[in-house]
Amino acid sequence: MTTTSRPASPSRTRLTAPLSQPDLSGRRAVVTGGTSGLGLVTTRAFAAWGATVVVGARDVERAAEVRRSLLNDLGLSDDRVTIARLDLFDLDSVDGFGRVAGAAAVDLLVLNAASSSVPFRTSREGVESQFATNHLGHFALTGQLLDQLGAGQDPRVVTVSSALYTRGALDLDRLGDAAGYSPGRGYIRAKLANTMFAAEVERRLRRAESSIRSFAAHPGMARTPLHGTYPSATTRAVTALLARAIGREPEPADAAILAAATAANVTPDLFWGPVGSRTRPDVAGVPFAPVATDARAAVALWNASMALTGRRYLEE
Repeated sequence: MTTTSRPASPSRTRLTAPLSQPDLSGRRAVVTGGTSGLGLVTTRAFAAWGATVVVGARDVERAAEVRRSLLNDLGLSDDRVTIARLDLFDLDSVDGFGRVAGAAAVDLLVLNAASSSVPFRTSREGVESQFATNHLGHFALTGQLLDQLGAGQDPRVVTVSSALYTRGALDLDRLGDAAGYSPGRGYIRAKLANTMFAAEVERRLRRAESSIRSFAAHPGMARTPLHGTYPSATTRAVTALLARAIGREPEPADAAILAAATAANVTPDLFWGPVGSRTRPDVAGVPFAPVATDARAAVALWNASMALTGRRYLEE
């Protein structure tokens, strides 16, 4: 089944002022990929605002160093930030991280970690790596933590996507096919899946009368280490030039992610991103492109995700 996008409406329907600092004391947050780029900014903000944060990271030794520096900078006790290994490409690793993250109620789950524009390879399940990492790993983790989120205070799941999703095409019959593979198109396909997941899990949560809400947010053009993973030297160079010209540093780029996680005046029915100043952006919500909310495609993606991960939840 192939789904091709159509352009989203450019109209912005809601706008929030720059974020104030909410009080997250007594709340517990889980952040994937939380020790570099946008994830680190998110972890730092949550910890500074009073939350206890569980961070998933592939390189736990490097993450431990980042954690020590973060705790020292903020003057926090050791128990405020916990590091646990998480490789979203490996569903066994997702299970192990989920057991750590799910040891207590979860108030905020930020699905941030991502693989970007990498050469073709497949997971044990035979799925292309960017789709497996960016979507399937997060799909499995969300299902594993759903009960803990249900016990949380104002529980929210924030899926970090990209505005590029509107250019994506989703072919569920060719997720492991190397023929015609493009690293860039693979990334966009994964981000389309992220956005579809955020919208569909929200629909299913509302149908189940759950207290959990699901948001999709994006950073715009952000200057993060993710750009350094591109296999093409030309692509890396061009992206670096664009990032210098129009990109935001991770802290302002993170504004929409933090708003989706904590602000009172955001709603799950919009796609949130930073607008305006590159140093002090506002946060705007725009309608999802039709490709993200196509009911038949969303159900097909959900069913395929359950089959590929073996994780079944919010079934209809």
